[in-house]
Amino acid sequence: MAAFVEAVVAAMGLSVTVACVPIEDGTRITVDGAGGELLLRRQAIGLDALQHLVNAVFRAEHEVGHIVVDCLDYRKSKDEELRQTAVLLAERARMTGETQEIGPLNPYARRIVHLSVAEAPGVSSESVGDAFLKTVLITSTDVSGNR
Repeated sequence: MAAFVEAVVAAMGLSVTVACVPIEDGTRITVDGAGGELLLRRQAIGLDALQHLVNAVFRAEHEVGHIVVDCLDYRKSKDEELRQTAVLLAERARMTGETQEIGPLNPYARRIVHLSVAEAPGVSSESVGDAFLKTVLITSTDVSGNR
């Protein structure tokens, strides 16, 4: 995978280093170096495209877990921010009983939200919408009204 990512970014004319690191639920591919800033322009649309390309090429042979492509720790910090937001909204849903919404989100971001909400007691989450980008609804599971 690293060689593939190196070839793609080299074809783009970027001077970066690429490494593959196993993570708890898959593989993390890191792209580092000043040239990586190009992937992060316009809300990291280039990084998202590279992520999509890597998943399309390696989906069949990477059967366990998922593949995360990150550049200059951009995704790592955004993922943590999304986790914190999901936990905050889950707590708000549990306390108020009102459904909370977050999105529209791509499948990767929705997964982070669903996993974060699953760890919070008294709430559940579901994706709604019929497009690639969907909204996640976070609702209280406390039917007794005890908040």
